[in-house]
Amino acid sequence: MEKEKKKFRDKEIPEKKKKQVEEIVDLIKKSESIVIVSIKNLPTKQFQLIKKQLRGKAIIKVVKKSIISRAIDKIEKGAIKNFKKYLGEDQALIFSELNPFELSSILSKNKSMARAKVGQKVEEDVVIEPGPTELVPGPVISELGGLGIKFAVEDGKINIKEKKVILKAGEEVNEQAASIMGKLDMKPIAVGLEPVVAYDAKEDKIYEDIKIDQDKVLEELKESKRKALGFAVKIVYACKETIGFLLRKVEAEKKVLEKFIKEESKEEENTQQNKQEENKEEGK
Repeated sequence: MEKEKKKFRDKEIPEKKKKQVEEIVDLIKKSESIVIVSIKNLPTKQFQLIKKQLRGKAIIKVVKKSIISRAIDKIEKGAIKNFKKYLGEDQALIFSELNPFELSSILSKNKSMARAKVGQKVEEDVVIEPGPTELVPGPVISELGGLGIKFAVEDGKINIKEKKVILKAGEEVNEQAASIMGKLDMKPIAVGLEPVVAYDAKEDKIYEDIKIDQDKVLEELKESKRKALGFAVKIVYACKETIGFLLRKVEAEKKVLEKFIKEESKEEENTQQNKQEENKEEGK
C-alpha cells in the first residue's frame, strides 16, 4: 500500500522537479562536502559575486526545501539523512571537493561590509568616532542627542566631540542607530553566505558549528602561544622556544644579584670605617 502511495506521489511531481531532484542527488554523491548556507538579507549583487569567486571550487544551488528533502530521501544511507532537520527558508546548498572547514574559511573571507537595517544584529560594537563630519545642522541634531552623542557645530558642519558606542555586540539595530549610521555612511554588517550546517562525506559526519573566521582564529592562536610561552618561562620550562628568554632572565637576575652584593659590601665597608673612627675617638 505504501509503495502504491509513493508511486502515485512520484507521478504527481512535474518532470522539471524530477530533474532537479536527480541533479541534487548526483551532486550529493559526487561531493566531499555539502554545506547549507543562509542567504537571508544577502543582496543579489553580492550573491553573484560570491558565486563567481567560488567558481572551480564549489557549486551553489538555490532550490526549494521540498526538492532537497526528496533528494536526501533517495540517498540510501549515511549521516546526510539527518540534514533534513536543518532545512529552512532563505537557504542554498554548496557542493564542493574541499573539506567543510576549508570551504567555511573561504566563505568567511568572501564577506563584505554593508549598511545596517533595522532588526539586524551587529557582531561587534558600533562606535561613533570623534572628528568632523559632512552633516549639516538640522533634524540630525535631535537624532545625535537621542543617542547621547556629544557634538558641536563648527564651520556650518557637525563635529563629533567624543567617542560613543551606540550599539554593543549582539544588539539589534534600532531606527535611531540605523538612521545615524546611514547618514555617516557606516557599514557595520558583514554580508555573505552564512554556514548553517555541513556534511563531510569522507568522515560521514555532520558539523553544526562550522563558522570559521580565519583571521580571528589565527589571532587567537597567536595569543594562546604568547600566553603559553609566558607561562613556560615563568615555571622555568626549558625548550628551544624558551631557552633564549630563560638565559636573558638569568642574565638580568645575575646583574641584580651583583648589584645587591656590591651594595652589601659597600655598606659593610662603611660600617667598618665608622667603627674604626669611633674607636679612634674613644682612644683620644
